Amino acid sequence: MIKPRAVRPGDRVAIVAPASPFSRDELDRGVAELRQLGYEPVYEESIFEKGLFTSGSADTRAAAFKRAWADPSVAALIAVRGGYGSVQLLPLLDSWQPQQTPKLFIAYSDNTSLLSWLTCQCGTTALHGPMLERRLAHGETGYDRTSLLKLMQGEGEGLELEPVGLTTVRKGEASGPLFGGTITQLAGSLGTPYAFNPPQGSILFLEDVNERPYRIDRMLTQLAQSGILRRATALVFGEMRGCEDDRGGPSVHDVIEAVGSAFGGPVLAGFPSGHTSGPCWTLPLGVRVRVRTAPRPAVVVEESPVS
Repeated sequence: MIKPRAVRPGDRVAIVAPASPFSRDELDRGVAELRQLGYEPVYEESIFEKGLFTSGSADTRAAAFKRAWADPSVAALIAVRGGYGSVQLLPLLDSWQPQQTPKLFIAYSDNTSLLSWLTCQCGTTALHGPMLERRLAHGETGYDRTSLLKLMQGEGEGLELEPVGLTTVRKGEASGPLFGGTITQLAGSLGTPYAFNPPQGSILFLEDVNERPYRIDRMLTQLAQSGILRRATALVFGEMRGCEDDRGGPSVHDVIEAVGSAFGGPVLAGFPSGHTSGPCWTLPLGVRVRVRTAPRPAVVVEESPVS
């Protein structure tokens, strides 16, 4: 994997809008938080454009993303929000080689499309972590400051991530490079030129929001039948906020238990990265982590995602 340089206080961080439109108030509050962290946030006026469901046309969003990435004064890119539409950028980025000038990209949700493409196809590391809307904009109630800053600034090696609510589904210990994101985007990519394609021996992080348990089961079945789950040495599930059945049927935890019982390695559940009810923690994608279940369940970062 190709690692971008660490993002230090004083560096410029480009705000991009690859997916849905956003609240201007949330943007302004997120910008203020980035400044509070010591960074210099910058953005183009094109982020305020609006398409049918997105922040402007795919051409506009892809061009803005590439310009921010190519700008030598910019150390990292962070998305305003997810929603819908980042997958539309991929054909427009197909011939581009971001690994030649690596930058750190921080996002989750719909932007899993870009995270997966950057890590699995381009071979650059990235962060599955807080965006501006509802996260940085809400200060420490919206995101975990420690995991974000340590992983951005090159202090993540050896970091033991033990958030409250992380539970063991299947005992064991395993190491491998971490890949993944929102299950809907990962499953939806299969059969396309941009299919989620983690290497053998990887650890998968899988999370989603507001999906009924049978839909989670269906998407996990698709990932299993595509052979992706068999490549993994460990599975780490997210909080799965809003993914319960209010009609008394099987729960999303039942689904995870069933997947865990058939899996060969350790399985954790409840890691609060992505769509969380509390602060969003940051996970490094594309670098080696260790999943352990004793003495306490944890994801231990064994390799920094930045150089």
